[in-house]
Amino acid sequence: MMKPKCKILGADGNIFNLLGVARRALNKAGQSIQDNEMIGRVYEAESYDKELQIIMEYVEVE
Repeated sequence: MMKPKCKILGADGNIFNLLGVARRALNKAGQSIQDNEMIGRVYEAESYDKELQIIMEYVEVE
């Protein structure tokens, strides 16, 4: 499955903002299952860096 493009670069670096941007991209691409999976994984991550890595697994960062 193709990862939707997501404009994260230049966005507010708050993880909740970045997660929201990624979620909108996934839902717009009809990938709600991936959205739910990503959310669960991000909430379980133990660091900001890990959270970013998880988000980048699901969206193509622009």
